[in-house]
Amino acid sequence: MTYVPARPYSPWRRAGDLVIVSGQLGTVAGKETTTFAEGGAPGQLRQALKNAASLLEEAGSSLADVVKATMFIVDMSDFTSLNEVWLDVFSDPLPTRSAFAVAELPLGALVEVEFWAYSPER
Repeated sequence: MTYVPARPYSPWRRAGDLVIVSGQLGTVAGKETTTFAEGGAPGQLRQALKNAASLLEEAGSSLADVVKATMFIVDMSDFTSLNEVWLDVFSDPLPTRSAFAVAELPLGALVEVEFWAYSPER
């Protein structure tokens, strides 16, 4: 089942050779959007990456094309475990990344990610 976020925004947009994916949460596809993946912040990040991968695929791209990522984290004590998930999913060359501590995320999420991918139209 394709992940479809229920928000008033475009989940992704193409701008020439770039595909920009809006911030994705770790909600489980096929369930209510307030149902988060199990496993705390690492589990939510893993699911958010799957959700983003689905959107990238829809746009004709993939996680391998990601050149810039932004991660928003509610609790920076999760940073090390989130990096472990990151390294399970991405390989060299790793995308550039910024990470920000935030007070709160939509729906009570613990982590959110957004991507910019270089993906010339095929």
